Amino acid sequence: GIASGKSTTANIFKEKQIPVIDADVFARLIVKPGQKAWNEIHKAFGNDVFLEDGQLNREALGKIIFADINKRKILNKITHPKIQKMMFWAVIKYFFEGHKFVILDIPLLFETGTLLPFLHKIITVSCDQKTQLKRLMERDSYTETEANQRISSQMSLSLKCERSDFVVDNSATFGETRKQVEKIVSYFQASNHHVQVRIYLATCLIIFFCICGLLVFLVCKLLIR
Repeated sequence: GIASGKSTTANIFKEKQIPVIDADVFARLIVKPGQKAWNEIHKAFGNDVFLEDGQLNREALGKIIFADINKRKILNKITHPKIQKMMFWAVIKYFFEGHKFVILDIPLLFETGTLLPFLHKIITVSCDQKTQLKRLMERDSYTETEANQRISSQMSLSLKCERSDFVVDNSATFGETRKQVEKIVSYFQASNHHVQVRIYLATCLIIFFCICGLLVFLVCKLLIR
């Protein structure tokens, strides 16, 4: 959830040498001037959401999309497919590098729902509502109204926790958060799920190449005739 401590939790995974793929990093890359998403946002929202140097004015865009759900849907339709595509290729990269698992840091995982079928386990970072509101106001200099507006635009943390396999409660100390993350890391390190995935993909590749080989053989046979 927003301002719940995802970045803090992600950094602990990184300290444990676990790859973390951050959706926000890709979100910034795709809206750079000249990118396809930049052009589509310009067409949909006009000059008002851009700075003089052509960079996206996130504050201006944020005020628009958090006040109008239809505008938010337009932006999500532009950006989410591109972000998800980049995340997919990042996962493939780490897979072939031999990593047992990777962490995907996705702010709107439940709200979009697109990637849910492809995830093995879901981790939600949570905190109490007062802490969440306070952190968001301090972090982004929002008024209470603006902060509540952004929190209410997402699924509630309580509902996200119900739908998750693991919950990291980030309401207390950093040490408590670290202990929770370390337990999750131990769970995944002991899992052999990555072996099953590799066997499955290897089988699919073998079948694919066998079919391709058979098709080539049949085409060559027809040409010889």
